[in-house]
This record gives sequence, structure tokens and C-alpha cells, in this order.
Amino acid sequence: MTLRIAGHLLVECLLAQGVTHAFGVPGESYLAVLDGFHQHRDAIDFVICRQEGGAAFMAEAHGKLTGRPGVCFVTRGPGATNASIGVHTAAQDSTPMVLFVGDVASDQRDREAFQEVDYGAFFGAFGMAKRVERVDRAERLPEYVARAFATALNGRPGPVVLVLPEDMLTQPVPDALQAAPRWQAPAWQPDAAGLARLLELLRSAQRPFVIVGGSSWTPEGARHLQAFAEAWQLPVGTALRFQDSFDNHHRLYAGDVGIAINPRLAERIRQADLVLALGPRLGEMTTSGYTLLQVPRPHQRLIHVHPGAEELGRVYQPDLALCASLPAMAAALAAQPAPADVPWRDWADGAHADYLANLLPQALPGPVDMAAVIQTLQRLLPPDAALANGAGNFASWAHRFFRYHGLGKGLKTQLAPTSGAMGYGVPAAIACAITTGRTVVALTGDGDFMMTGQELATARQYGARLVVVLLNNGVYGTIRMHQAREYPHRQAGSMLTNPDFVRLAESHGLAGERVERTEQFEPALRAALARADSTLIEIALSEQVITTRTTLEAIENRGGQR
Repeated sequence: MTLRIAGHLLVECLLAQGVTHAFGVPGESYLAVLDGFHQHRDAIDFVICRQEGGAAFMAEAHGKLTGRPGVCFVTRGPGATNASIGVHTAAQDSTPMVLFVGDVASDQRDREAFQEVDYGAFFGAFGMAKRVERVDRAERLPEYVARAFATALNGRPGPVVLVLPEDMLTQPVPDALQAAPRWQAPAWQPDAAGLARLLELLRSAQRPFVIVGGSSWTPEGARHLQAFAEAWQLPVGTALRFQDSFDNHHRLYAGDVGIAINPRLAERIRQADLVLALGPRLGEMTTSGYTLLQVPRPHQRLIHVHPGAEELGRVYQPDLALCASLPAMAAALAAQPAPADVPWRDWADGAHADYLANLLPQALPGPVDMAAVIQTLQRLLPPDAALANGAGNFASWAHRFFRYHGLGKGLKTQLAPTSGAMGYGVPAAIACAITTGRTVVALTGDGDFMMTGQELATARQYGARLVVVLLNNGVYGTIRMHQAREYPHRQAGSMLTNPDFVRLAESHGLAGERVERTEQFEPALRAALARADSTLIEIALSEQVITTRTTLEAIENRGGQR
């Protein structure tokens, strides 16, 4: 009987699940797995990252792009705790992900060995992971890996953590021990009675509104959703950072139901008599601090459709709760006959008109017009381009002015953290560039970039081609804005002294350009898109241009009047 080691078997289990890329920072505790990646280097790529937070963000973004669990490898406590930001993002974004942690040997466990952490307590007790398990016996690897992928995909998708003792990974396993087959999450169909009740509620409405989001959509499901909206003439808004769930160019699109929501859209949702939530979990940002929909019983009739039964009724008590796979639900809705006419046509037209009006920018001071910058991105990027961002006020420019092509056109075009995690955009863009070869732009702020900017070295190493558009205003902008509102004229803790970002990019092998006036951006972007390598474009921005609607001074003066 021939034998192979468990680390090789683990890689074979990943291959059986369809994994093509794993992201991570190497560590001594999983050397046997690294050897497995070498053994199967023609079938799977291990992407070497510079910090575990960046690696976990890349894995999470890959999960968003593929709909399959993104895979990340780290070692022991420091690696796992660094990677926790990506696990938390996967949890709040409902993204399938599996984090593998190389750990202390089994005979050293529970002694506070070097870099030891109680992963069950760390990831499980705080609700970051759907499941945390430790694989103590090599022959059970196929079982644990299969369960991890199934758990990550079933119901509401999310992250799973598997802990791998280093001595287990070197154990021999027989050749007869094979990986479990690829897991495909079951498509839960809506029940007939629930579907009939949904249509009944919809027919009785005068001012319905659809909020779509969540991570389980497929291109076919998005097309069915669009067909349903067209047949019933329904206005559609998208939940926070799921703007590509519905084509932003469509005449029924009403806008982004998220941070810095269009005030007219917020008022429209408040005035709605029926809200159909297809997929989102209706968190704080999507509900404007739980004010658009009152907790626990909204004054609007609420229909909540979600693939995870545990999400239904957790915050809101809906008039109708349906547990169903989102593509299956959309297909069922698209198949239902629509009325010849509906009373809310003007209501839907008005919602789209409000969205178009919100695309017209307010005049703000300074030599750089950020609305024009975003419009230039819109005009020059190909339709299949992806736009990635982290967290900060800089992202509001994209949320308001960039019109995402919908998933129904075949590809995911928005990579952004609903968790509000700073540092997400650059690693997410790199993951997209490495794994898809598509044009991808990372829109980032100075503070946001400094969290994970070292991953530019990863991009260089793998020949990834991306464009980083970095807005440099020398402050933690979101914090500065809130500070100006709550504690006017008392700035503390938000100023930044930054490096020379152009030279920093050049030191990583990227081209670097600095833009100080609006008219400089288009030639810089054209040059970046024409290059075979990556480019960083730094935009010098006044801290006064703190939001898409007003200045820092105006916010501070209003705060001082209270």
C-alpha cells in the first residue's frame, strides 16, 4: 500500500471542490500543505501575499466573484488574528469563504504554546464564522473540508474556519482515501402558498418598492429579477454595496439604498406601502440606522425573502417571510403572469427620475471635480470592468455617481465591503486582476490605502494589471466629518502625514502619476489603461471636499450652531 501525506490530500480536497486559487501568507505550521501546492502547481495557484489581512480580503473578493468559497491560508495565532478582518467581512457580506489555519502540534495544545490561540473562542464566540473546527485525524480531512464548503455555501453564505495541527498534516494517508465530491448548494424553491401570498400583497399595493441585495445571486437569477421588475413595472433599489445586483442603467433603477442615500430615495421608501426585500439582510446601513424600516414592525408592509432561515425575523417581523434561494425565487417570480396595468407606473418613473437627478453634482470648491473623475471612469472603462473600494468617505463618489453594470450582464462589477472594512479595495482589485484578467480599478483613500498598500508587491509578483485611483486628502475623512459634526472645531486623531504615493508605487514597479486638476485625470487614466502593467494615480484632494454634497467647513459651522 502506497502512502501520501495529509497536506497533499488537503490540496486534493480543494481541487475536488473546484478551487483554482488560494491566497495566503506562508507559515511553518502548514509546510506540508505548501508542498501539496507544489505537487499540484499545474492545477491550483497559491498566491503569496504580504499580510494576512490582505490575503483574507483577496479570498473574500474571490468568493464574491465566483460564488464559491474563497480560500485563505495563514499560520497560528498572529496569522489568524490578522486574517480575522477578512473573516468578519465575509460574515457581514454573506460571502462564502474558508480560512485554513496552520496550528501548533496536537501534543502541545492547550499549553499556550508558541503563538497558540483558542480559535473556537476567537472566531466562534463573536459570531464571525459559521463554523470553527479542528482536524485532528488526517483520514477525516475529506469529511471536514467537504463540510466546510457545504457550510460556507448553504443558506446564508459565510466564512468557515478549519484549524490544521502541523503534526496532522504530515501524517501518511493511503492512496485509497479520496476527496469528497464538489458541493453544490441546493436550490430551495419558494413554497406555493408563500408565492401566492406575495403576489396578493403586491397586487394590493399602491406604492411598492423592491430592495435587492445579498451574495447568492447568479447572472441568470439577476436576469429573471429584471424580467420580473419589467413585467410588474417595479422600482428597484440596491442594498449597501450590492449595487451591481441590478443594472444601474435600467429605467426602473431607483438608486443605492446605503450610506449617504439620496434623500429623495429615502423619503420614497418611507412613503412606500410595500417593501419587497429580495436577498439583503436589512442591516444598519441599508436601513439608515433602522429608520427607513422601523424595528421590529415597519409601517410599510414587508416581504422578506432570504436564503437563510435564521435571518428571517431576526431583526424585522415581516408580513411575509420566505426562505428560498434567490435565483430560484427570481425564476419563480419571473414566471408569474403580471397584470395588464399597475397603479404605480408614475411612482416607478418618479423613482428613476429621482435617481437621475441625484447624478447631477453639487458645486464644490477646489481644482478637482470628483464627480467628473467618476464620470470619466464611467466613460473610459469597458463594460466588464470591476470597481473595487474599501471604506471611507472617498467611496461615496463611486456609490453616488458610478453606474454599475448589473450581474445580469454576466459578471460581477462591484467589489466592496458591507462590513465597512478599511483596506479592502486594493487587495480585492488585485484578486480580481490575478484570477480574471479583467480591467479593474481600485478606488481608495489615503488612509484606506495605507492599511493594505503593501499588497502592490503581490500584484507585481503575479503580473496583475490594475489601476489604483488614490484620493489623498491627508485625513481619515469619515472620522474627520463625524468629528466636525459632533465636536466642531476640535480636531483630534484624524490628521495623516503620508508618504509620496507616486514614488511608493514606483518602488513597487508600478507607474505613478499625480493629478492636481480635473483635466489631468483623463489623460492619466487613458495612459494607465493602455499600459501592460499597473498604475497608481494619486489625486490631490482638499479635505474640504469631504462628501459629495457639502464641505467640511459647512458641516463644522452647522455643528457649532447646535
